[in-house]
Amino acid sequence: MLHVRSGLGALFGLLLLAGCNTFSADGGLAPVVALTRQELGKEIAAIRTEAAAAEARAEVARLLKRPLTADSAVKIALINNRGLQAAYNELAIAEAAMVGASLPPNPTITLARLAGSGEVEIERRIIADILALATLPVRADIAADRFRQAQWRAAAETLRVAADARRAFYRAVAARRLANFLAEAQDSARLASELGRRLGQTGAISKLDQAREQVLYADITTQVAVARQRAESERERLIRMLGLWGADTDFRLAAALPPLPRRVQSLPAIEAEAVRRRLDLQIARLEVEALAKSQGLTRATRFINLLEVSGQWKRTRLEDGDKIRQRGIEVELQVPLFDFGEVRARTAEHTYLEAVNRLIEKAVHVRSEARDAYRAYRAAYDIAQHYQREVLPLRQIISEEMMLRYGAMQIDVFALLTEARQRLAANVAAIEAHRDFWLAHTDLFVAVVAGSPAGDAAPSGKPLMATTPESPGH
Repeated sequence: MLHVRSGLGALFGLLLLAGCNTFSADGGLAPVVALTRQELGKEIAAIRTEAAAAEARAEVARLLKRPLTADSAVKIALINNRGLQAAYNELAIAEAAMVGASLPPNPTITLARLAGSGEVEIERRIIADILALATLPVRADIAADRFRQAQWRAAAETLRVAADARRAFYRAVAARRLANFLAEAQDSARLASELGRRLGQTGAISKLDQAREQVLYADITTQVAVARQRAESERERLIRMLGLWGADTDFRLAAALPPLPRRVQSLPAIEAEAVRRRLDLQIARLEVEALAKSQGLTRATRFINLLEVSGQWKRTRLEDGDKIRQRGIEVELQVPLFDFGEVRARTAEHTYLEAVNRLIEKAVHVRSEARDAYRAYRAAYDIAQHYQREVLPLRQIISEEMMLRYGAMQIDVFALLTEARQRLAANVAAIEAHRDFWLAHTDLFVAVVAGSPAGDAAPSGKPLMATTPESPGH
């Protein structure tokens, strides 16, 4: 019986040794913090105590004292977005699952007492799952891969929230800029309409010219109402991304979008960069690795569904008072009479192959998305620069020349109003092109690094001003 006692002692030693696993102090957040610093240059924190919550509220209040910029919007979102905090809670749950998977199964202790015919039997039994102990290293390794996947998912969610906060900021600022610009145009159109009405009363201009000036004012008034509603909606979208409520929603936005960079980024190896850095591709790789290990485990245990060993101590007290002690072990093995494990092995094999094919497909998509995002970024930059350097200066020259000719009575009021519509449309398009560049800049970062969907992207809607000049008609 010495070898039995030694085996059981070794078993309990293994149980105690494995029980020394502990949780990390930050719930597995360290890689997420490092990646956020590297890619965004920002700090994150999991808010899990009242002190941490108070510190986050103080930081948000400090950032909101000044006009909100893209960087400050990202900082607020990273510490105040509750959806992101929930993702960090999921990471802590994944760490708990990893620690749990690395522990051996708890042994089962049974006690039995039987009495009758002058005999009393007391039986004690400790049962441990030997199969679970034998496969513990592999299962722990697989659980560690799953935990690393959870860390990459938390990092991807962090970058997604940051990108969505930037997008919401750019849309909110551009929408407010459009509303303010059209409001200024509305004031000018209102004065022109009032002047036309007075001149029409004196007979200085025809009713047709007077109606044309009034309809321009009416059209711009409609566009102002649409622009103001859109600006409020975009501001609310930004508020939701930053997790603000109450008095915090009264923040001030920056006066304008950031200026265009002097030169566009040159990324000749955009595909390789995306394949190397995309977080969703890293998650897919870990999935393939975990399934490969799981497939090996399935093959190793395909013929054994349950294998338990139990150490038994049995004591019997006879009528004359003598006691009989018995010791031994009991092994329970499920015989694969019908199921030889082929179903599990085949399922594991094709699950692995499915993950491999999904990984290859994702790599192809990542390359395409990176190329497409870079082309959109270059095109958005060229368009925004074209408006600023060519279209708007030329429109200003045309406007000044048209006013001179109108004052010299060389053109009629319709030509002047047509030019005013085109100038308004050009300015609106320039503002939207400026916004679209910064949105494309953010999308390029997402395509190369984060790998998340376009977030809460929303179409900008129809242009506020038509670019086609009104036909004069007869």
